[in-house]
Amino acid sequence: MSINRRDLMGVTLALGLGTASAQSPHWPSKPIRIVVPYPPGGSSDIIARSIAQPLSEALKQSVIVENKAGANGNLGADYVAKSAPDGYTLLLCDTGALAISPSVYTKLPFDPVKDLRGVTMLAYSPHLLVVHPSVPANNLKELVALSKKTELNFAVTAMGSAPHLAGVAVERASGAKWLYIPYKGGSQAITDTIAGQTQILMNGMLATLPFVQSGKLKILGVSKGSRMPLIGDVPTLAEQGLTGFESGTWQGMLVANGTPPAILNRLNNELIKVIRQPDVRAKLAGQGAEVVTMTPLQQDEFLIREKARWAKVVEQAQIKLD
Repeated sequence: MSINRRDLMGVTLALGLGTASAQSPHWPSKPIRIVVPYPPGGSSDIIARSIAQPLSEALKQSVIVENKAGANGNLGADYVAKSAPDGYTLLLCDTGALAISPSVYTKLPFDPVKDLRGVTMLAYSPHLLVVHPSVPANNLKELVALSKKTELNFAVTAMGSAPHLAGVAVERASGAKWLYIPYKGGSQAITDTIAGQTQILMNGMLATLPFVQSGKLKILGVSKGSRMPLIGDVPTLAEQGLTGFESGTWQGMLVANGTPPAILNRLNNELIKVIRQPDVRAKLAGQGAEVVTMTPLQQDEFLIREKARWAKVVEQAQIKLD
């Protein structure tokens, strides 16, 4: 008799639930940390701080947000991957960027697929293509033409990140040419683009839209299959010649592999309730983030698919980092 992978996972989950219930009847019994592997002010940080208090109330324990930035999020992700698998140390990050790291880094100290488990996806926001207001371009076509006449600096939230590879994909597909300037996070990349030290940026809508609305950045396009209601007059990049192009920032929660299924399922249930609360959902929607939730298995499968998808882009762009 043969047993397929899904059946085997179901058996494992069923056995694990009984064991976890016996081992962790009083979880949580101490404060929980949400590790954000990027500096404050980015999409992951915004979401972490939006859910920390309601999650604390739901679990009846303190929930602390800790920024542990470095190496394009890999420092904080590695920390959580090697933490005790007990549900007290959570990772909230750009899941797409996490899936990219194995293809970009030659010496990654952990394997996102093997060492981490998904809890649930939380939100998705498309990338916005924005420029400094002084840039004499009002759409992608004009930006491409300008890039062939003058040097343009493209602010990269981190080398090998999802916004970086989205920028590479736009450059290759449109025939544009720009110079990539690396940063340690989205907030600093935004700050320098506002200051005019860099001219172009692609970044998640959640962290970028407020600066578009205040006039500090000029938007040229959105990387989604259809227009966003909040910025309905802004055309998609697909409408501007990049047929089928879509990219964005997927924010998800993960834990160390080996976390008992009972704890994993409790976290999944509570996080979904929290992120779907009307006030939390409205706050995120007001900045262009769509609430998206998944089961732990669905998020694990998403990570595997994204890893394969971006590996092709990395190979074509020949991006490798130590």
